[in-house]
Amino acid sequence: MALSVFTTTALSAETKGNPRVVISTQFGDIEIELLEKMAPRTVANFLSLVDEKFYDGLIFHRVIANFMIQGGGYTPDLTYKPGANTVRNESSNGIKNRRGTIAMARLSDPDSADTQFFINVNDNPNLDAQGNQPGYTVFGKVVSGYEVVEKIELVNTHLQGGMAAVPEEPVIITTITR
Repeated sequence: MALSVFTTTALSAETKGNPRVVISTQFGDIEIELLEKMAPRTVANFLSLVDEKFYDGLIFHRVIANFMIQGGGYTPDLTYKPGANTVRNESSNGIKNRRGTIAMARLSDPDSADTQFFINVNDNPNLDAQGNQPGYTVFGKVVSGYEVVEKIELVNTHLQGGMAAVPEEPVIITTITR
C-alpha cells in the first residue's frame, strides 16, 4: 500500500539527505526517515539513543487501532526503562501528526519527551500544536515497512499491570539501527 501522508509545505522541502533508521521487530522492519532540519533536538536525542542501543529489546507497549502504536520505554515484562535526557518540545515545526509520521510521547509537561515514541496510524490533528498550546513533536516519517506498522496496530491488546492497550504477546523492538 502506498503511503501518501506528507502534503504540508514545511515537509516537502526538507526530505533530502535526512538520516534514516530501521526499527526491527518480529513482524518485520520499519524504515523511518528522520526530519533533522525540522526537529533537530528531537532527532539528535533519538539518534543518540539508537547509537547507544537503548531501544534494543524494548517493546511497543501501547497499541490503539486507528490511533497509534507506542514504544521505547518498557521491557517485555513492563519494567520501565528511564532515559537520561528530556527534549524541549519542537511541535511548532509545521509537521502534523498524520498517518505514517513518528512523534515523541510526553507527559503533560510539553518539554518532558525522553525515549518513548509513537507512529501515527491515522491522522491525529488533536496531537498537533494549536495556537500557543504545544502538541507532540513529529520528527520523522515511515518510508517503508508500513505493512509492519499495520500488523502491529491490529494485535490483540489487554489491560496489564495497570496499563491499557498492552499487546497480549509482546511486540519486541529487536533493534533500531541507522
